[in-house]
Amino acid sequence: MAKESMKAREVKRAKLAAKYASKREALKAAGDYEGLQKLPKNASPVRGRNRCKLTGRPRGYMRQFGLSRVTFREMANQGLIPGVKKASW
Repeated sequence: MAKESMKAREVKRAKLAAKYASKREALKAAGDYEGLQKLPKNASPVRGRNRCKLTGRPRGYMRQFGLSRVTFREMANQGLIPGVKKASW
């Protein structure tokens, strides 16, 4: 389980990136790289990190489900994810 402060930091980064998205696009189109450097570091969308929606785990993230591999496996074994079942042959 990730610390609450780490989860909050990710949310803050996402909000900041959304806030400066239009300004960032305008500066890029104009080729004003000095202006881009004056924006806050966390306004860059690249600094965001995908995290599990339930636990906040940053590694082993599955985009299709928004969960970490550990949480995904637990939920799939319990039958909580529609259309997913354990393979057997």
